Amino acid sequence: MKKIARITILILVAVTLNAVAKLPVNPSMAPMLHNVMPAVVNVSVRGRLNINLPFRIPGAPTQPGGNGTKLRPKFAGLGSGIIFNAEKGYVLTNYHVVKNAKIIVVTLYDGRRLRGKLLGSDAKSDIAVLKITAKHLHALKLGDSSKLNVGDYVAAIGSPFGLRQTVTSGVISGLGRSHLGIEGYENFIQTDAPINPGNSGGALVNMTGKLIGMNTAIITPSSIGGNIGIGLAIPVNMCKKVINQITHFGKVRHSILGVIVQNISPALADAMHLPSINGALVSDVNPETPAANAGLQTKDVITKIDGHQIRDAYEVSTDVGLTRPGKTLILTVRRNGKIVKLTAKTISLKAMKTAMEKARRYLLTGLSLRNYNQLENNQQVHGVQIAGVGDFSVAYSCGLRPGDVILSAANQLVENINDLKQIAAINPNSMLLKVKRGTAGNIFLVLER
Repeated sequence: MKKIARITILILVAVTLNAVAKLPVNPSMAPMLHNVMPAVVNVSVRGRLNINLPFRIPGAPTQPGGNGTKLRPKFAGLGSGIIFNAEKGYVLTNYHVVKNAKIIVVTLYDGRRLRGKLLGSDAKSDIAVLKITAKHLHALKLGDSSKLNVGDYVAAIGSPFGLRQTVTSGVISGLGRSHLGIEGYENFIQTDAPINPGNSGGALVNMTGKLIGMNTAIITPSSIGGNIGIGLAIPVNMCKKVINQITHFGKVRHSILGVIVQNISPALADAMHLPSINGALVSDVNPETPAANAGLQTKDVITKIDGHQIRDAYEVSTDVGLTRPGKTLILTVRRNGKIVKLTAKTISLKAMKTAMEKARRYLLTGLSLRNYNQLENNQQVHGVQIAGVGDFSVAYSCGLRPGDVILSAANQLVENINDLKQIAAINPNSMLLKVKRGTAGNIFLVLER
């Protein structure tokens, strides 16, 4: 028995030694970084700021009219960048790194210093694309930030405090960070890989050496801006959308759908019998907008946009906002326990304002309607009942109130909502309504704008 025990122990020791022998002598990210670091560059800028002060400073230039002081002090800044297209010399960086820059100098991994040209930028997403002209450039492969998980190992590469090609490492601490007031569109990756001033525009890569984000900001209680383990990066999928617009059109245009969405709390999910809190709950749909034309309804839950999973309301505004106007999006919606797919063509904010102005002039704007079909005094009464009236709508100012039933409009019988809408379209400025109001009987109202 003892002999068998000794043999068993010897076998276990042999297996363990064999496993240890197969481990790398010095586990390292160096092989991966060897291919990544040549694609990360240093970006230095110089320029002048435009500062208008409301008061006069003796000897300083005055604003037109002589009511204040106009200052144009010089500034210099440092940041990082990522070569994502070696053939065309395209470099990704942050908008705030190159904002107001007159001179942009890009320093490569091998020490070459090149003049950079701003190809295009977008302040709302804090993304910019530069162009450099040089041979033997190395580009970083773009990954897929939709496949990230909290706990994934990452490395951050950049030029903190001007120290070029600095590498730090950590894990993904959080995903979808928003409402931080840092940028217009926020959907940050949070990492504990140390990020400091000068890292902006640098690369956040996974362990296969693919770009998953662009280092952009830090959260710190220090006025100096030192790292405390909360770094933020723009997801590469968000960067791709802006890159595509800049490289194809030279500028970024933002889209809108005309829908108001909100996050789903556990209490809402329970009350509305939803399977999870993931998605964006539609709380309002503006008339005469892509959302309305697509057929979106209140209480719908948007779960996907173009196949991309939607976790919360902020992802809807980010996904739609960074889409160029005129693109058709496929919306996956949960409605009454069923999955529905809708198509919506995005429009610009300017076009949205025009549509909203048109909607405000529409006589039925602000009304919540439902079909009315009741047996009263042995007669079947058909019409359209007012479920709700907006306080500032034309309908409210003309006297319509919740509970009213519209029986006729412009001397035509109204049997359902579709009838009423068709009559309103033919009579956009004024309609005479016959209204049944509770026990008070029938009254006449005029809707006019």
